[in-house]
Amino acid sequence: MEKFELTILGCGSALPTTRHFATSQVINIREKLYMIDCGEGAQLQMRRSRLKFSRLNHVFISHLHGDHCFGLIGLISTFGLLGRTAPLYVHAPAAFGPILQSLLGFFCKGLDFRVEFYPVDTSRHALIHEDRSVSIYSIPLRHRIECCGFLFQEKATLPHIRRDMIDFYRIPICEINNIKNGMDWTTEDGTLVPNHRLTEPSDPPRSFAYCSDTCYLPELTQYIRKADLLFHEATFLHEDLARAQETFHTTARQAATLARDSQVKKLCIGHFSARYEDESLLLKEAQSIFEPTILAKENLLIKI
Repeated sequence: MEKFELTILGCGSALPTTRHFATSQVINIREKLYMIDCGEGAQLQMRRSRLKFSRLNHVFISHLHGDHCFGLIGLISTFGLLGRTAPLYVHAPAAFGPILQSLLGFFCKGLDFRVEFYPVDTSRHALIHEDRSVSIYSIPLRHRIECCGFLFQEKATLPHIRRDMIDFYRIPICEINNIKNGMDWTTEDGTLVPNHRLTEPSDPPRSFAYCSDTCYLPELTQYIRKADLLFHEATFLHEDLARAQETFHTTARQAATLARDSQVKKLCIGHFSARYEDESLLLKEAQSIFEPTILAKENLLIKI
């Protein structure tokens, strides 16, 4: 199975604590890295997680609160010091475009690589990037400012070759790619060997949904249904629902309810308020609704 992994770089909320870094995550899909949000300290956490800077080409910013984007200009500056030449693509709300250009002009003059900005319409569910490995969609969220989540949908791989059948029919290596792409095989005596006898179905495509920051939105089920992994903010306990509603955040119970109703396979909660010293309370609250829930923590690696 091809690599599809999530690394948590930071899972705290706006107020700094000694327990957590600001929000940032990296998705590794077939050895390509995609960063989601870039709070302060993200590049340090990449080092600690042994993630290769050279494989990171796309950064997705959910919204323009500092705990989700203050680390980006430092990361870009470090890329310059490392002699990067490959372009870096930044996907974020349109308002970030001129801010980014101003920061680059002041702090990052003379880069040997391009920083290309792609505005994201946070009000709609739309394809915002795709390559040979993955399709990435925006997920409209509701926060105090415009904000969106992201859905990563892996693209299907080619069927697996049955090595025993390839050896049995003495099929040359140069024909294997053709067979993976659906070709049948004809033996020297004219016997047709159908493709399904030579291959096995590929692994089912996987998906990851990221939803932070947002108030509780039951309608998100239409975008994240049956995702293999959902990361959803759980800033507050449900006993602090009034504060969650005031700040357009979600409680652990609400995040778990959404996961259950969306029939996702696993839920990871994060973006914890600094008020909670014991975050196991958030986990217990979520697991009472949706048992396959885990707590985010720095440098946690989740294989999807």
